[in-house]
Amino acid sequence: MDKSNINTYFHSLFPIPEPVVEKITATFCPFTLEKNTVLLDKDTISTKTYFLEQGYVRSYILNEDNEEVTTNIYTAPCFVNDFLSFFKKQPTKEVYQTLTDCTFWETNFDNVQANFHNITEFREFSRLLFVINYYKLNDRLIEMASQKAETRYLNLLKVQPHIFQHVPLKIIASYLGITDSSLSRIRKEISKM
Repeated sequence: MDKSNINTYFHSLFPIPEPVVEKITATFCPFTLEKNTVLLDKDTISTKTYFLEQGYVRSYILNEDNEEVTTNIYTAPCFVNDFLSFFKKQPTKEVYQTLTDCTFWETNFDNVQANFHNITEFREFSRLLFVINYYKLNDRLIEMASQKAETRYLNLLKVQPHIFQHVPLKIIASYLGITDSSLSRIRKEISKM
């Protein structure tokens, strides 16, 4: 089992000695899921945490009209989980679904807790990971409230252009908070410029 990608991810966020990283990831096990598979379903309690090594995952909710609204798009490498459900043992409010064939590493709550209690570097890494995730969520809330749809589209195109090659436009439109037809219109207008 080649854990170089997950080990590299730990190093990329926080300087951790290699033997310590290997100790942290010792309990992670690999698995794969095909495209359009539910990783974590709504109203379930998350008992594992997942490192997305390869692929794309989205989280979504159903609105009052029973339409899917994409709340996040995860691109490898990153951790994917409903952390509130994982740590507080409460049901998830979202569905987590693969958008492509995906490769993951998983570990359970007890292993994470053991790392928290026994490995100082893991506590620091986790703190930093939570801060980064909070920043991304807060930044997205501000962006959705303050920017026009065209600006949000251009920002996503600039920051994560690869998403447009792997994620259906319908899901991208939902993530941007607009309709499919609005996204098509924006793309046409920008292509003319």
